[in-house]
Amino acid sequence: MTPKSFPRTDDNSFGPDAATIPLRRTATGAHWQGHREAVEPRVSYDGESYFARNEQSQEKLRGNSSASAGYHNTGVADDEFDDDSDDEMTAALAKWKPKGSLGWRALSMSWSSKRSLYLRVTAALLIILLPIIVLAALFGSWLPKANSSPWQSPPWYPSPRGGTSERWAESYSKAQAMVQKMSLVEKVNITTGVGWQMGLCVGNTGPAISTGFPALCLQDGPLGIRFADHITAFPAGITTGATWDRDLIMKRGSAMGNEARLKGINVLLGPVMGPLGMIPAAGRNWEGFGTDPVLSGAASAATIRGIQRNGVIATAKHFVMNEQEHFRQSYEWGIPTALSSNIDDRTLHEVFVWPFAESVRAGVASVMCSYQRVNNTYACGNSKILNGILKDELGFQGFVQSDWLAQRSGLDSALAGLDMSMPGDGLIWADGDPLWGKYLTMAALNSSLPMERLNDMVTRIVAAWYQLQQDSWKKAPPLGDGGPNFSSWTNDTYGRLYEGSGEDITGVVNQFVDAQGNGTQAHGLIARQIAADGTVLVKNVDGFLPLSRNISKPGDKYRVGIYGDDAGPGQGPNACPDRGCNQGTLASGWGSGAVNFPYLVCPWEALSSAWNSSYVETTAYLTNDVDPNSLSDKDLCIAFANADSGEGYIAIDNIHGDRNDLYLQNGGDNLIETVANGCGNGTGTTIVVVHAVGPVIMESWVDHPRIKAVLLANLPGQESGNGLVDVLLGDVDASGRLPYTVGKSLEDYGPGAQVLYSPNAAVPQVNFSEGLYIDYRHFDGRNIAPRYEFGFGLSYTSFELSDLQVVGVQQKSPLPSARPQSPVAPPSYDDSTPDPRDALFPKNFPQLYKYIYPYISSVTDANKGRFYYPAKYQNAETPSLAGGGEGGNPSLYETFVRASVEVKNTGPRTGKEVVQLYVSFPDNVVDTDDQRQYEDRIDFPVRVLRNFTKVELQPGQSTNVELSLNRKDFSYWSTRKQNWVMPVNGTFKIWVGRSSRDLPLVAEY
Repeated sequence: MTPKSFPRTDDNSFGPDAATIPLRRTATGAHWQGHREAVEPRVSYDGESYFARNEQSQEKLRGNSSASAGYHNTGVADDEFDDDSDDEMTAALAKWKPKGSLGWRALSMSWSSKRSLYLRVTAALLIILLPIIVLAALFGSWLPKANSSPWQSPPWYPSPRGGTSERWAESYSKAQAMVQKMSLVEKVNITTGVGWQMGLCVGNTGPAISTGFPALCLQDGPLGIRFADHITAFPAGITTGATWDRDLIMKRGSAMGNEARLKGINVLLGPVMGPLGMIPAAGRNWEGFGTDPVLSGAASAATIRGIQRNGVIATAKHFVMNEQEHFRQSYEWGIPTALSSNIDDRTLHEVFVWPFAESVRAGVASVMCSYQRVNNTYACGNSKILNGILKDELGFQGFVQSDWLAQRSGLDSALAGLDMSMPGDGLIWADGDPLWGKYLTMAALNSSLPMERLNDMVTRIVAAWYQLQQDSWKKAPPLGDGGPNFSSWTNDTYGRLYEGSGEDITGVVNQFVDAQGNGTQAHGLIARQIAADGTVLVKNVDGFLPLSRNISKPGDKYRVGIYGDDAGPGQGPNACPDRGCNQGTLASGWGSGAVNFPYLVCPWEALSSAWNSSYVETTAYLTNDVDPNSLSDKDLCIAFANADSGEGYIAIDNIHGDRNDLYLQNGGDNLIETVANGCGNGTGTTIVVVHAVGPVIMESWVDHPRIKAVLLANLPGQESGNGLVDVLLGDVDASGRLPYTVGKSLEDYGPGAQVLYSPNAAVPQVNFSEGLYIDYRHFDGRNIAPRYEFGFGLSYTSFELSDLQVVGVQQKSPLPSARPQSPVAPPSYDDSTPDPRDALFPKNFPQLYKYIYPYISSVTDANKGRFYYPAKYQNAETPSLAGGGEGGNPSLYETFVRASVEVKNTGPRTGKEVVQLYVSFPDNVVDTDDQRQYEDRIDFPVRVLRNFTKVELQPGQSTNVELSLNRKDFSYWSTRKQNWVMPVNGTFKIWVGRSSRDLPLVAEY
């Protein structure tokens, strides 16, 4: 978490070319590139260009840069520091002059004086530049190159108003009645966070006291409640996705929502569907549910429904293309800008936006925009993705909040669709200098921000509050005694109410409310079940597992050795802030998505009492430096190893968020090989357990003849050891399935799946040129044999799939129905400009240091000037043909096919099977119009997951499973028509089986 880039007035700007170039389209998708909006020329209107201010923020940023120390800006306008344009930055830097050195006085010097000065300056420059030249030669790969990216994001204005969904109609009606009574400063107070650490939660908004709208508490995160006591550390998203169990996933979401509700949290910052996992070594993949958009979308929707059934607002994040940690945000990596994730239109829709569409369908009330740029425009200021895709095409009715300091512009981000600024601070952490706050008030008063946009921003937030029935909650102070009952900043009962201010305004901040549930409703039981059901058995030679609880050895004790640091408690699960170290057993990745563990049952703790000590001697060697002598007498050796990663603000063991490779860490491969070679002097049996944030390369040991079983336990949360023992000893079936592909090398995932570790331009460019071919789609399309394919996992029993029946419910037709008219109209208000005097600080108002207020200091702050609106701002875009409902055109979700299959448990014990359905598109699909003015050949992956279900059966039991497919499942995104198109010629193949490569049943449609 570090300071961000230079302030600017336009986040849609990139590159020097202002020529109008039409959108280039390709057969696989349109690249948003070459537009005049690439440099976003501005149209001047009457209004103050207040967001070209931020001189103080710029000076602070310059003060943090040794390269700019001792210099000042002479006549360079703030908007010349456009961090999306290297040419503008270079031109601005060229106008800088050393303080007190080369002004007019120098021109009147004598020649000798000037010659002496020139010599001194030349010598100084050599002293400065020579080390730079040497460093450049040594570290040239880190020097940014000039920007030359063709990827651009087109504009989409104005921001669609919320309140067009019948499901939200009552909430919007209530919101309208409240918002129309609010003053301007109250509206701004709701949209702007009050600053980092300026409340008890990680995000806090201000109240609208006159109308009774309370301050809101926003809190991480995706696997539990960060910085809180008496909560549950649930298994991570990747483990949860590995269960492939919608019902269990919803139970987890419901338990998380219940804990948030009991802790007084209004907005829970999860679930995660971005990153999706295009890059297997990316640091935060573990927060999401897997690398397939359908699996991710189903798990996200189930989680959202679970959270929100408790009245807590869920947050779908990070929208969108936040696929690696390196260069994800400005200054975190030593450069003043974030990377650009460059993606074509078709891939964006079919892969990365898909799970967000499912989240909107599930009724998610908040979406968080991500740090990085999308096609060279910051995501939180990208009108195409926020206004055009999220709010128009997907019909999102809730509010868009920024990731913490992901907002990189002021008024532009509001116009682009951002509704809430978090945590309120602008470009630098905790400096109390916002991009909104009082400046948003000024913008509304000087008419540069349309009141219609501000009213919509506020209404969306208030409507979400009503939609989740939070109006029935006790309200936070000063309106009541509700709100959060814990502090993110101290574990003491009493503490500061505004930690970031440094002022000793104190009170009870921790009430230690136990939110974990108890008895049969204890959330630890859900965590344990997910830990077990999310464990994937990938190798089990001759049915070696499950182990017997009554294992014995004639005439002697059966000796079991437990090996590896990952089996033990280490220094405890909370030894490092935000889990930022890899010691002891790995149960979570690191970063804002982690929580403080209330406890952690390590594998050794659970295994130490798993067997009768009269017959089994169990010994632990909790180190990766194995003594060969400890192996020689063992009958069974269980080796534990791991691989960790996390958010980019933490680096451990030279891992800066993203993993450096896919190998096990801390010598894990060597540990496993040593144990397998030495166990029982070559006669013993070895089991390998891996805890990891994603796929690991296991080629050096997986085929070892004495390694009889391998389990991928992912990140199992607080019940790690218990969940593992449940599987090892067969108390439950091994029912986890891989939510990603395990390749034989990192290179097997493709060139587009690699982390960009060094900047390749002033604005680093990450081109997702693999398109639709993510994970198993890439392996299938390139005919690469994985070690273990997506969806794979072994069971302790056997299943037979048979009698696949496919029934067409509707006839194929190329396009969905016409976009329906909105059943309700959005709220309307009196959009006249308020009186500036009503926005002044109240007389004798006591101000907290660094607290972000909505008030202005003088009516002159509202003076009108010139504001340059984004290009085409006044040209309203045509609503998308693919829109018209939450998640898109309702016609997209009409059932077209019902598939049924008979599933029978043919084995000796109760077990669970995951029935997976994949679709192959017809050959020779061509996208064309009636006049055949264009003919684009459309490429497809070999097959794509479209539905799944998990069933539990007793031995000999059979059941008929039905899986439905809708129009969208059979459609591709046409970049020509800007709509979903179903091929009507040719035949679809519908595959059913146990994994992406084990599909014994096939039918046609």
